[in-house]
Amino acid sequence: MYNSSALNIYQQNSVNTASKEKLLLMLYDGLVKFIRQAITSLEEKDLQKAHTNLVKAQNIILEFMSTLNMEVGGEIAKSLMALYDYMYRRLVEANIKKDAKIAEEILGFAEELKETFEEAYKRIKK
Repeated sequence: MYNSSALNIYQQNSVNTASKEKLLLMLYDGLVKFIRQAITSLEEKDLQKAHTNLVKAQNIILEFMSTLNMEVGGEIAKSLMALYDYMYRRLVEANIKKDAKIAEEILGFAEELKETFEEAYKRIKK
C-alpha cells in the first residue's frame, strides 16, 4: 500500500512540476508505451487490454491535437496536425479490426516523433 501510494504521489509531483517540454516528452513516452502494450495484447489475444491501451494512445494523440497552436506554428503545426489526425484514425482502425500491424505502423511514427522531440528538448536545455 505504502509503495503504491508513494509512487503515485511521486508521479503526480513529477507531472505537476515539469516544464511544457518535459510534459510533451512524458506524453510521447506514454504514447509509445501504450501502443507497444496494445500490440503485445493483440498478439496475446487479450482484446480488452489491447482496447484499453489503444484508447489511451488515442487520447494522447487527441491531447497533442488540441494543444497545437495553428496560428503560431504555421506549416509545422499544419503538418503535425495532419500526421496526428492520420495516427489517430489508424489507431481507431487498429482497435476496430484488432490489427497489430496497423498499430506497429503507428508505433514507428510515434517513436520517430519521440526521438525528434527528445533531440529538440536537448537543444533547448543547452
